[in-house]
Amino acid sequence: MKLGILGGSGLCQMEELEQIRRRTVKTPFGRPSDAFVCGRVGGHDVVFLPRHGQGHRLLPSEINHRANIHGFKQLGVERVLSVSAVGSLQESRRPRDVVLADQYFDRAKRSLDHTFFGGGMVAHIAFAEPTCAEFRGLVAAAARAVVKRRRGRSGVRVFEDGTYVNMEGPAFSTRAESRAYRKLGFDVVGMTSLAEAKLCREAELCYQTMAMITDYDCWRETDSPVSVEMIMGHLLSNTELAKAVIMELIPMSAALRRCGCGSALKNAILTDRKAIPPRTAWKLRWIVGKYLGG
Repeated sequence: MKLGILGGSGLCQMEELEQIRRRTVKTPFGRPSDAFVCGRVGGHDVVFLPRHGQGHRLLPSEINHRANIHGFKQLGVERVLSVSAVGSLQESRRPRDVVLADQYFDRAKRSLDHTFFGGGMVAHIAFAEPTCAEFRGLVAAAARAVVKRRRGRSGVRVFEDGTYVNMEGPAFSTRAESRAYRKLGFDVVGMTSLAEAKLCREAELCYQTMAMITDYDCWRETDSPVSVEMIMGHLLSNTELAKAVIMELIPMSAALRRCGCGSALKNAILTDRKAIPPRTAWKLRWIVGKYLGG
């Protein structure tokens, strides 16, 4: 079973990655962020995609999430791990800690870009539990195994739950926004994960984000405002940890899926099959083909 990895370009620079090849994938939704980096680790297939493109060229609002997830689908990926930098909204969740978010609060304004549907086909996915609990358990086990081996040196903690506030950016939060999120009990804030979670559910892929905390956002007035310099120091450390977790996760993720993600669209399509425009049916053939008889 292929594991897909979404994150920074540094994640695919792993010594253990063999048989490396770059795949440029065409999708009905345009171009993905970059070429997919395909390889093998210990006999297991892995597919990497730098979310912001090589060299970090794309703003969060410029990312073509539909093309990215569709590309993973075309390449036969069934589980997608997202590695993302976030700000903490709670004192107890410190920079360099790992939060495996299981809930989201949406502050984006691009809902039509966060679904494959439209153009004559309507579907409503169940999204009460937006990430895959089975996959989250595997990621948590992998992360805790790595942290345990590093005990006494890193001080990193792994949280197997948390609410991720998805804002658009590219500017960071105002202090008023950050305080409001904190009072509402949310845990971390970021700019990319929610669209990925929605589209993976529609594509019937398991999804989990590994939110790597880089700062306390700006709600702590005793701290300096969030800056790129502050974030980069934690980001480099987080990248090394993420690589180690991925290496631990790869053999674990080869297990067969027993969750319901692979049939998320079974009862979600509302449009009469005879009323679906042929062009839309063709465009969504990778997503809904098995439900349309083709």
